[in-house]
Amino acid sequence: MTIQVDGLTKRYGDRYAVKDATFTVEAGKVTGFLGPNGAGKSTTMRSIVGLDHPTSGFALIDGRRYVEHRAPLSSVGALLEAKAAHRSRTARNFLDSLAVTHRIPRMRVEEVLEATGLTSVAARQVGSFSLGMGQRLGIAASLLGDPGTLILDEPVNGLDPEGVTWVRSLLRRLADEGRTVFLSSHLLGELALIADHVIIIGRGRIIADAPIGALTDGGTERVRVRSAQSATLASRVAAEGVTTVSTANDTLEIEGLTAEQIAVTARDAGILLTELTPLKQTLEDAYNALTREAIEYTSA
Repeated sequence: MTIQVDGLTKRYGDRYAVKDATFTVEAGKVTGFLGPNGAGKSTTMRSIVGLDHPTSGFALIDGRRYVEHRAPLSSVGALLEAKAAHRSRTARNFLDSLAVTHRIPRMRVEEVLEATGLTSVAARQVGSFSLGMGQRLGIAASLLGDPGTLILDEPVNGLDPEGVTWVRSLLRRLADEGRTVFLSSHLLGELALIADHVIIIGRGRIIADAPIGALTDGGTERVRVRSAQSATLASRVAAEGVTTVSTANDTLEIEGLTAEQIAVTARDAGILLTELTPLKQTLEDAYNALTREAIEYTSA
């Protein structure tokens, strides 16, 4: 099952929340959806599952709009609001009600409670749940129908490290089973560990749509160099197109030269190097570069 978004536009008066967004989320992959606050991520995800109605354009899941699926919960599992369950309901009662209304066997409720680590608290009222427990319940609800597509907005929000690792393993396994996994996250380092593909939105427009390797391998090469003669080395490598930053008394990060070129320069100058490490561009580096002009809300 793929998600196809074509020309999706959502306008509020003169303001565009999303403008002409077009992309495809493929099955068998984990696709990350990134963007600054207010960039249009939530509006896009809500439009895919029919909670927002686009001004123009459309979004299809497996070739059909969400409302056209006869058993939506069995086709698409969505986590867009972790605290969707009423505070007075127990976790089991909330999932039971979903199962009954979607003709899902009750035994599936017990399966997802166990899978999400909620069996021991299934009889507690949702209002007493921590943020992390609420996230687990939201994930349990999204898995209830054993769907082929998962759409998750910040699924690790509020989870402890063990929970974050669990979500990472869960989503990787689901994608490896051939399901479509589409998630947003502000934890770029975590997303880099799991995502196969990344879509970045800024000011309502898609500004990147690429395999994660294309983003992390395509930046300017940086090399970390450690030497007691770092100041001398900095002067020796100084040239147009070369940037040198001192990160510690004996450590430099150099852009614009390969590790081999730096090593040759150091050798010719009689400078002893105690570290010479090429640094791969991170997803965070690529994201910051791509969204620099698309951030609407910045700290002073």
